[in-house]
Amino acid sequence: MARTGFCDSKALLDLHKKADERRAPLRTWTNACGPIDRFQPVEVEESRTAPDKMEPESRWERRPSTHTSEVLIMGFHEDSRTCKAADCCVAAPVLLYPHGMQGLHSLHTLVPSLLKHEVEMALENLDLIWDRTYAWDMFLDMMGTQMQYSFPNADLPRQFTDATRAILIEWIIQVHELLQFQEETLYLAIHLLNHSLRQLKVSVANLQLLGMVCLFLAAKKEESLLPEVSALCSLMDHTYTKHQLLRMERKVLCALKFDLSFSPPLHFLLLFASVARCSATVVWMARYLLELSLLEAQCVVFLPVQLAGAALCLARQVLQECPTPEGEAAWCLASSIHVGSEPTLLRIMHILAGAAAKASSQETCATFIKYSSPKTLQVSRHPGLNNAAGLLSVYS
Repeated sequence: MARTGFCDSKALLDLHKKADERRAPLRTWTNACGPIDRFQPVEVEESRTAPDKMEPESRWERRPSTHTSEVLIMGFHEDSRTCKAADCCVAAPVLLYPHGMQGLHSLHTLVPSLLKHEVEMALENLDLIWDRTYAWDMFLDMMGTQMQYSFPNADLPRQFTDATRAILIEWIIQVHELLQFQEETLYLAIHLLNHSLRQLKVSVANLQLLGMVCLFLAAKKEESLLPEVSALCSLMDHTYTKHQLLRMERKVLCALKFDLSFSPPLHFLLLFASVARCSATVVWMARYLLELSLLEAQCVVFLPVQLAGAALCLARQVLQECPTPEGEAAWCLASSIHVGSEPTLLRIMHILAGAAAKASSQETCATFIKYSSPKTLQVSRHPGLNNAAGLLSVYS
């Protein structure tokens, strides 16, 4: 869980490099990548070794033995739910909501009762609900409130660039990993950051402060133990005071109208994977691709359920696991949850494939390093990621 009392913040900015290779504080990176250079580069002092941290407990403990196939399925006809697995997997792609999100009240009439049962079981197995009686209602609410989590376009305020945003998010990912927060905290923090950048007038000089505040607010909602405010200031090299951090926190809460609700794409991904009986390797690969989407500014225009579905589809394409009849039938059932057309999901998959291909060579490589460990089955180093764009060209 979270710890406090860190002695040297500069050593914490890149936990995966040697002490003499660690980078300068984030303010230097932001000024280097942003269009406005307001500060001179900060001289980096020799940093001490970062404190050891315990390995966080895995959030995905289920290890289904059933494998999946490389077949790309985007839709599922209710009329075909009684067909054989081999037949339903070639059904034409359809929209789950042909009349838009307004038709959610009749969602129970559009999907087979088996899907409802599987969704309820998956939510219960993932510890996302306490009472199974309300599982389906909760799922409907997750699907229906998604529109407020996306944006009409990916435009950032004029003083920021996509590179500036990516550098900030990469730093947040490192701090999140250091504090051993839950994965939901990271997705909520980026969600709050995306909204705050468009609701608040924030200068480049205060961008790192905004990122830390969003992570702090997300931790308050998702975590049981919190770091001290002074410890958060030390992570920012004491560039900002406790008073500045708390004042920015009030500004963010007022701008967001104290609305911290969010259904992260991670929940949809785990839900899909549980229904589709995906293997542990597929799940870790999909989680890696989904976290890469946080760095891509153009992904903010898509719904969480679309990002999760595209990540899982691409993971299956990359791994090319041997199909089984049970796995094929389960995947057809899970595919009926996808919202959006096949071109939309293919577009997201192309974005994720491009991000995965360049993840190891970019400066923002914290996610690549994070998922290259044995605990994550080293999915970020899978050779199939280099040919992901070629695999997708078949469906373009």
